[in-house]
Amino acid sequence: MPALDDVARIACALPEVTEGSRYGRRAWMVAGTAFAWERPFSTADIRRFGDEVPPQGPILGVRVADLSVKDAVLDSGRRGIFTIPHFDGYAAVLVRLRVVGTRVLRDLVEEGWLACAPRALVEDVQRRG
Repeated sequence: MPALDDVARIACALPEVTEGSRYGRRAWMVAGTAFAWERPFSTADIRRFGDEVPPQGPILGVRVADLSVKDAVLDSGRRGIFTIPHFDGYAAVLVRLRVVGTRVLRDLVEEGWLACAPRALVEDVQRRG
């Protein structure tokens, strides 16, 4: 079961990534844009769950390229990946670190990096193989 330190290790291995904070939580950025971040539930998020118990443990937000990619990721059936109403219309998914496997986490973090990295950087990385 991955933890935030595993996210940091995966993210920081990608080109030109910096670790910082967003709203007082850990975040990983490329070219100043966060592509993965620690995302605990707000009071409003918890209220929206109603009688349902919110997912427990550390939650990670990860950007994706667009809403069709988001739908594909959510429809993939991979455990631990979900969304909440607050993310409606936003190209990102949430990840339960206690549930998702390391390989899926790596794929998602890399997807987030690709969604946010400048095109020239992505092309340079792809050329170098």
